[in-house]
Amino acid sequence: MSDTPGAAGPAGPPGLAIRPATLDDLSAIVGLLMDDPLGAGRENPDDLAPYAKAFVAVSRDPGQVLVVAERGGEVVGTLQLSLIPGLSHQGALRGQIEAVRVRVDERRSGLGTVLIEWAVEEARRRGAAMVQLTSSASRKGAHAFYDALGFEASHIGFKRDLRG
Repeated sequence: MSDTPGAAGPAGPPGLAIRPATLDDLSAIVGLLMDDPLGAGRENPDDLAPYAKAFVAVSRDPGQVLVVAERGGEVVGTLQLSLIPGLSHQGALRGQIEAVRVRVDERRSGLGTVLIEWAVEEARRRGAAMVQLTSSASRKGAHAFYDALGFEASHIGFKRDLRG
């Protein structure tokens, strides 16, 4: 996760820093991931071992950027940006924005916008030709949010769970 700028731009809310996540942030990140109806059923804050293993893999991969938004020494948001090389679009690099979460008391503060715009600019800085993201079909509010930020609902996504 090298080359990650350390602070939100001037448009960010006061006192906010966007910085690379550390292993010390893991519990707070998992808390954010489970703080909604979908995450509550799939995350387990009582066993951080699988998250720590994944954190190490993410932090060692130069194509992955895991950040937290911090205010007053507390983690208030997070996201992961994956840089994906590919052949389509004339060999374009894509930025995939994943696991965007904002702490419940920070929602509607502008923090989500700051996080997404940070990810868009970081992807651009690293040479990406486009950014993309997925959002659960049930998250209608998130869809309106992404639409307002200039994202287009251009595809239908499919997933297949391989754990069972």
